[in-house]
Amino acid sequence: MSFWELLKIEFKKVKHGKIVPLIFVAPLLVVVSGVVNLQSYFTPEYTNAWAAMFIQSALVYAYYLLPLSMIVVCVMIAGRETQNNGILKMLALPVSRYTLSAAKFCVLLFYLFMEMIVFLIMFVIAGFIATNTAGITEALPIMYLLKWCAGLFLTMLPSVAAMWAITVLFEKPLLSVGLNLLLVIPGVLVANTPLWIVYPYCYSGYLVSCSLHDFTTESVSGAFELFPFLPCAALIFALVLMVAVTQFGKKEMR
Repeated sequence: MSFWELLKIEFKKVKHGKIVPLIFVAPLLVVVSGVVNLQSYFTPEYTNAWAAMFIQSALVYAYYLLPLSMIVVCVMIAGRETQNNGILKMLALPVSRYTLSAAKFCVLLFYLFMEMIVFLIMFVIAGFIATNTAGITEALPIMYLLKWCAGLFLTMLPSVAAMWAITVLFEKPLLSVGLNLLLVIPGVLVANTPLWIVYPYCYSGYLVSCSLHDFTTESVSGAFELFPFLPCAALIFALVLMVAVTQFGKKEMR
């Protein structure tokens, strides 16, 4: 069985689940609350309205709601195999358990990507309503929004890999959810220390915090620096993903 065939099977498993409605919840909450909170301050002369709305919406989203939604998605994907000993049936197929874990992780990344698309679409709709209501004629900064949404997606990859590794290591959903929650909660605190570079759960939030810094100081160079972040994030991503891939189904194979 090829990887692509296995990937199709994994998508069929989650097709009729409740993951799709779930990825609408967090974007809807943060976009509506973020835009509504700023809308009362808008005047026709207001400048950089789109950037202000994005930062207002994305701060809580990046630090908490996006990671929390991904934790639930991890558990829901893993839960498809724990029901009715499904993992044993899958491991009996002529396919490596490493490949199976990698396919599930790809499904997880697909839903992360879909949630970012939903967030962007909802934000644009809410932003148009807010700016038109306030009489603001500022053009939609589509490249600005695409840049930061792509940044959110990429900076979430190490933490999503860590979430998946924890979900694989701890079979009981309560344990995996609880541990991941404990790691998400202090993210905003760690982001304000030099340790943020080795704490993947705060990467996306730190990125938005940097966009806030650029917005308030009108910085040209930008507060977010790729080095040493990029090699450190890539190393963490590779290590935790290796743990997830190698440990998946290991207990059942004994």
